[in-house]
Amino acid sequence: MSLRCRRLSSRVSCVFLALCMFLNSLPGLVLAAVVTLDSIKIYKTHEWLDNKPTVYFKCQGENKKILPDVKEKNTTYVFKGEESWQPLTEFLGTKCKRCGLYEEDTFNSDDVFDEWEFCPGDFADNDGKYIRKTKKEFDATFLCPKCKSGRTVFVNSNSESDTHVGRKGMHVAIIVLISLLASIVTAIVLVAAYKYWQKKKRQQDQARFLKLFEDGDEIEDELGLGTVI
Repeated sequence: MSLRCRRLSSRVSCVFLALCMFLNSLPGLVLAAVVTLDSIKIYKTHEWLDNKPTVYFKCQGENKKILPDVKEKNTTYVFKGEESWQPLTEFLGTKCKRCGLYEEDTFNSDDVFDEWEFCPGDFADNDGKYIRKTKKEFDATFLCPKCKSGRTVFVNSNSESDTHVGRKGMHVAIIVLISLLASIVTAIVLVAAYKYWQKKKRQQDQARFLKLFEDGDEIEDELGLGTVI
């Protein structure tokens, strides 16, 4: 690889690195940290006349996530994280959420297994897992792989509308940055090509100039017009 090619490659790498650092510095471009339910076991139901309870998870301000398989007490249910009702929620801010596990009640307000402050930091020290145990109520394991490092910067947003807007803005910004990167790389390549063409043109002009002198010397030799000493 020529020195010019190596220089061009180094410039492109530096531009790409700078854009990546810029991308990471923008909070609006950070993806949501998705939380899924890995397993759950309930120890009791709250409805006397209903042996098949309707259990659901819900965070304040969000929709219910009904767990259709959870019907039996003292039974451990394990999930793949790909069920139609997953994910349970998404962390889009550094603040915790008020979440809980509930059982629908036919006649009164829904019964509560437990309510707690659900935080991204709950997952940081346990390889992306958070185990919630409530005595005589339930045991549950939640997964959030993007939370395990404890270094993720999240968008400060708590509503579903803010989530939609944040994702849309993220996609637009990524497209703009990719276009900018492509434009910069194209500009660098064009400048390098132009300089290479200038160099080749100078070399050709020098070669033609030298050839003119050589042709002139040959003509003088043929006519005997060489310098007489």
